[in-house]
Order: sequence, then C-alpha cells, then structure tokens
Amino acid sequence: MRLPKTLISFAIVSVAFGTPAYAQEFNGPFIGVQAGWNSDEVKDIGTPLGAAEIDLNHQSLTGGVYAGYDFQLNERTVLGAEASFDLASDDKLRGNGSVGTYMLNPKYSFDLTARAGYLVTPETLVYARGGYSNARATTTVMDADLTSLTSGNLDGWLAGAGIERKLMDNVSARLEYRYSDLSEGEGEYDRNRVLAGLTYRF
Repeated sequence: MRLPKTLISFAIVSVAFGTPAYAQEFNGPFIGVQAGWNSDEVKDIGTPLGAAEIDLNHQSLTGGVYAGYDFQLNERTVLGAEASFDLASDDKLRGNGSVGTYMLNPKYSFDLTARAGYLVTPETLVYARGGYSNARATTTVMDADLTSLTSGNLDGWLAGAGIERKLMDNVSARLEYRYSDLSEGEGEYDRNRVLAGLTYRF
C-alpha cells in the first residue's frame, strides 16, 4: 500500500508547485512606443520672462517611448510604474500681448507615473494612472526693440485612464487618455492627450 500513497503524494506536490494558480499576463519589465493626439490649452501662463499673454487652444501630433515594470498582485489586480518621453510636431503657441509677440515652444515632455489596473479578462487590463509631468519649453518675447529668449521646465501633475490588451505572449496594445496640468499655479496650461501604444514585455 505504500506505493499508491507515494504516487498520490507526488501528484499533489507536482500540481501545487508545478502549475501556477493563474496566468501572469501583466507582470515584469516592459518597453514600448506610443503616438497620438495632443491638445494644449494655454492662457497667460507664467514663464521666466513673466506671464506670456497667450490665449490659445492648439492641437498637434505627438509620439514617444516608455518603459516600466508591472506587478500582478493576484488574479485580477495589477500595479505598475512607468517613465515616458514624448515629442510633438508643430506645437508652437503664439499670441500678441501688451509688450509684443509671445511664442511658447514646447520642446519635449516626460512623465513619471504609477498605475493601478483590473483584469476584466486574463488578457485585458483596464487601469487608472497618476503622477508627475514635466515639459521643457522655450519662451520668446519679441517687441520693436529686441527679442528675449529663455528656456525652462514646466512642472505639473498628470491623471489618466486606459485599456491594454495582450496580442501575443510578449506583445500588447493599449489606448489611453492623459490630462496634465502644467500651469504651476500661474495662468492656465492644460494638456490633453489620446495615445495608442505597443508594448513588449520581457
């Protein structure tokens, strides 16, 4: 009778330790590329040259890269951290003010965020995102006598939400909305983005 008991014990141990309780589709490090639509709404934003008298809503295309790490806590819950870097095309903001012509030219931006997600299916993650956002911008003021030029960083916060779907073992696609407030408490600088991304997981 010893042999059957030994085989049964071995089978139980093999099942317990040899097979995971759930498939971890969103776990570990990843990199990706993203592109989409960018809308900057600016009004009297504070700059190193004073308040830029710009009242404008401007749309442009944007694209960039990202990298991060996800940790799947259980069958349904995913937590992660991510850094992203983006450039935009034709995103200069211009306006005429009391002292001359203003131009605000965002050069690039980066975000440092965390996200929390829920797996509606093993391959489909819906999530919310929040964190820090930064834009590097050049400010130009031109009047009848001279042109003043300076560069600086605009610090702000970010919030967003999205959905990510596994396409194959190491590849997933996502669609996401992000809102950033870059005003630093002076004037208004609201940035809205809709981004599509393609992710590779290691």
